[in-house]
Amino acid sequence: MKKPIIGVTPLYDGKLHSFWMLEEYFNAIQWAGGIPVVIGFTDNKEDFPQIVERFDGFVFTGGQDFDPLLYGQEKKETCGEFAPKRDKLEIGLLPEIMKADLPIFGICRGMQLLNVLCGGTLYQDLPTDFSDSVNHDREKPNDAFHHKVVVDTETYPGELLGKEIIDVNSLHHQGVDMIGDDLVPFAFSEEDGLIEGFYHNKKSWVIGLQWHPELIFPKEEGNQRIWKDFIRAAKEKMKE
Repeated sequence: MKKPIIGVTPLYDGKLHSFWMLEEYFNAIQWAGGIPVVIGFTDNKEDFPQIVERFDGFVFTGGQDFDPLLYGQEKKETCGEFAPKRDKLEIGLLPEIMKADLPIFGICRGMQLLNVLCGGTLYQDLPTDFSDSVNHDREKPNDAFHHKVVVDTETYPGELLGKEIIDVNSLHHQGVDMIGDDLVPFAFSEEDGLIEGFYHNKKSWVIGLQWHPELIFPKEEGNQRIWKDFIRAAKEKMKE
């Protein structure tokens, strides 16, 4: 039986001028039944529709901060480094994927990308712009549970997670501020109320998570179900 091909956006190292990938993203996709492929950088508008045609679903991974100009703000001193090459790829690719209504899984930066391109904004630095009651940018190990998230189990993603309160890891200093158009929050940090998960209510499968399910799925069943359902949705979009 053929497996769905999943396009995965690369991580970028500006010092080495190289793109790379963490194996945990691939491990999760392969475990759930998909074939992961890293997408190379391009800003050629003519390339984006052809790239979308080649894949059955997409994972937008974690990484650097976005230029706040993308959501109408000036850069603050607390904002981190940018990855312009990656921004150009993802900003060009995402609208084409949405147009094709293919499954999209946005993780950490990927969730923030979805929010920005749907018209939302970000907290440039959570401790200074939002709240320092939770350290969302924890130290290693990366797969350790760090704080609790309250889940609306009446929503479809919440049903997959299966519990009203779950433990998550946390590796970010930015987060969703104003929510983007047609995005519905379903998960919130228990202590400070930060949006930790949303879905798109006009697309077949678009889910963003602020934590890293690729790191904790081996030991948490709700995150396993999210990955499995993402691949199920991608299978339904497979080209003949």
